[in-house]
Amino acid sequence: MLDFRRWPAIACSFIVILGTFTLTAAGSQPSPELASHITAIAELARPSAMVPIPAGAFPYGSKSVPTAPYGNWTPFDDTELPQHHVWLDAYEIDRDEISLGEYLVFLQQRNHHPSNELQKLLWHVITIHFISDETLTRWPALYVTWAEANALCAARDARLPTEAEWEKAARGSEGNLFPWGESSPNATLAMFGQHHVHEIPILASVDSLDQGRSPYGLHHMAGNVAEWVHDWFGPDYYAYMPERNPPGPARGRYKGVRGGSWKSARIMLRTATRGGASPNQRSATVGFRCARSLITNAP
Repeated sequence: MLDFRRWPAIACSFIVILGTFTLTAAGSQPSPELASHITAIAELARPSAMVPIPAGAFPYGSKSVPTAPYGNWTPFDDTELPQHHVWLDAYEIDRDEISLGEYLVFLQQRNHHPSNELQKLLWHVITIHFISDETLTRWPALYVTWAEANALCAARDARLPTEAEWEKAARGSEGNLFPWGESSPNATLAMFGQHHVHEIPILASVDSLDQGRSPYGLHHMAGNVAEWVHDWFGPDYYAYMPERNPPGPARGRYKGVRGGSWKSARIMLRTATRGGASPNQRSATVGFRCARSLITNAP
């Protein structure tokens, strides 16, 4: 049985794990020096391929494991219980997280300046850490609100994946514990557990760490940045969701965030671990990828 009394503590712990959020604000005009770097980063952007995910069922969520309460298969919390075998129609999803370069192109197309948080980060890593425009363009997008992520996907004739679509793409039809299988995460599989004294993100290129790919070949479904999904986050949704193409709750306070980030502990990298965040917040630990439905002859 789900213990809903645990939810306030769960929500707080997840937000702490994701990192400190800041409220959405329009970015001010960058300095000429920074503006030239932003333009260069955008000009270097290149999109990734989308990967088809076939129609079919997969194990969504986790089983209770009372005989092994401290193992990797132990649910993070009750929100991922009970497990269902859910059918999803065919869809396709980005192989890689949306890159910083792609995000800056999107902002430029709409004559929007990057948020002040992102501008501050870019100026710091360029001038203090000497990170090149070529490297930054392949960083994952970050400090992105849910609405911005949703709008960028819509501009590509796509959308954010549902939470169920995200999980199937991460774990495959057999229900992997982590995208790559059952072995515990390490630095060759995922970017996680990082710390910088000034809270500077420690990120990998969106198309890196091939050994950590999901069964469908997706990069960074665990770590690097956590990812927005389309659904409202429902802590009790698994108790009543439909078992065919679940769309998520009709309303809520938080939008779903999946996959863990560069700061996350190992448990957040599990393919079934769930969490949420306010859709109007920006974070150095949250990015996204896009998905698109495929028309097939479903049974």
